Amino acid sequence: MLTPKQYKLLIYINKAIKEKGCCPSFDEMKEAVGLKSKSGIHALIEALVERNFLRKLPHKARALEVVRMPKLKPSSVIDEEKKRDEALLNAVVEVPLYGKIAAGTPIEAIANENDKFPVPYDMVRGGQYYALTIEGDSMVDIGIMNGDTVIIKKTDTARNGDIVVALVDDCEATLKQIKKDGSDVLLIPKNENYETRRLHASRVKVQGILSSLFRTYH
Repeated sequence: MLTPKQYKLLIYINKAIKEKGCCPSFDEMKEAVGLKSKSGIHALIEALVERNFLRKLPHKARALEVVRMPKLKPSSVIDEEKKRDEALLNAVVEVPLYGKIAAGTPIEAIANENDKFPVPYDMVRGGQYYALTIEGDSMVDIGIMNGDTVIIKKTDTARNGDIVVALVDDCEATLKQIKKDGSDVLLIPKNENYETRRLHASRVKVQGILSSLFRTYH
């Protein structure tokens, strides 16, 4: 089994060659594995060459080729990755809070990049997100109440039945369930006191899909 430093260096070299098409410099390698001297990198490379993980290419400066990858990770690397993942899962990140969005009568959503809303990292992995404060009661039947903060995943597409932020005529933003019906789009409230809006698809732009919801009790 490789040592943790050998493993990290091999992984880094392999990734760099795939992404950039060339071997990284010794300074880049030092930074990647946390060493201060080039001699330490030389020693790691020699060890990887001797164990047939790397091959030196003749007549080329700092040219290395990855021969094979290890089947097992060093236990210390596994422990380090586990601790990093746990730290990320417990971390809190801030997403932009774009003002209020009407869940009753559509209003223009006001974006203010200076306002932020904290959410657990695990809830906003794998995409771009923003937050909106609900104003109105047209979605109460599915538990979206006035004053709630909803987390929206940015996207410009949606499936029938999704709860979306829909921009109508480039000026009105509303949170509704969406359904496509031929050349039209239905924006469906979840409150029997409100009527479904039928609009031509050209008038409606999807700006995100509901991901999660936060509620504060006073």
